[in-house]
Amino acid sequence: MNWREVAVTVSSEGEEAVADLFYQLGCPGVSMENPELLRSYVESGKWDYHDFGEVELTGTSVVKGYFSEDDELTGKLKKLELGILELLQRFPHWVVQVKGISLMEEDWETAWKAYFKPIRIGEHFLIKPTWEPVELLEGDIVLELDPGMAFGTGTHPTTTLCLRTLEGVVKPGQRVFDLGTGSGILAIAAAKLGAKVDAVDLDSVAVRVAQENVDLNRVNDRVRVVRGDLGTVLMGQADIVIANIIADVILILLADLKRLLHPDGEFLASGIIENRAEDVEEGLKEAGFEIVERIEDSGWILFRARWAKT
Repeated sequence: MNWREVAVTVSSEGEEAVADLFYQLGCPGVSMENPELLRSYVESGKWDYHDFGEVELTGTSVVKGYFSEDDELTGKLKKLELGILELLQRFPHWVVQVKGISLMEEDWETAWKAYFKPIRIGEHFLIKPTWEPVELLEGDIVLELDPGMAFGTGTHPTTTLCLRTLEGVVKPGQRVFDLGTGSGILAIAAAKLGAKVDAVDLDSVAVRVAQENVDLNRVNDRVRVVRGDLGTVLMGQADIVIANIIADVILILLADLKRLLHPDGEFLASGIIENRAEDVEEGLKEAGFEIVERIEDSGWILFRARWAKT
């Protein structure tokens, strides 16, 4: 299958808004090249190895989305164009440039290898690609990923917010539901912390990639990857439910949580762009939750919530 890479160069302050457009269109892969963030990673020493050299600050970011070249492509590109025009009307001072190229699957995989380096998240997680050697430290929990053609490297703020939070809340023997699992990285992380996990996604590519990553990390005995909607594939209640998706989908999911989340359980809602945080917070409270913690990173929000006691 061929893929269309659409690259949007935008003023740095518009990075999250453009990324959100891609997510709303169901784009299975989004990457962001932010020179300021890249320089901060280089200077922080979080990468065990890199060869980026001097990073020039341009005041812009490049947001790339990847769409399969199928019958829905034209309609999605038109919606993307309309979304960008709307952003320019609201923020006329932004710089926005759009270009697109077609990629074969092997081109995608080669491109990822240039940017995906080992990185430490939280106290113990170490995300690494399969092709990169790394020196392990005591207590490291290794999450090996091969991004393939449909997903990123697990280092986007929405994912790292979840990983850091999971470290503090998952206990051995707990049951976890990962809704919209994508690459499966959060399900794998929860399993390596001792949980039993059901990882669910509607997208067939996501299910395949997640299963491959589960196999790669040898957690098959603790992670079940399934395709389908929540009502047909999930039974019982979880101690922790994770939804690292987008605001609109999280709001739709809230109605199912009475059935899916244990009365003493916790809900981790991530993938929420800052300007939608208020909507999600109100939705959570209306659904019967209390906000335990609100965590922010680079314009993205994670809500940690529990059922409000009556």
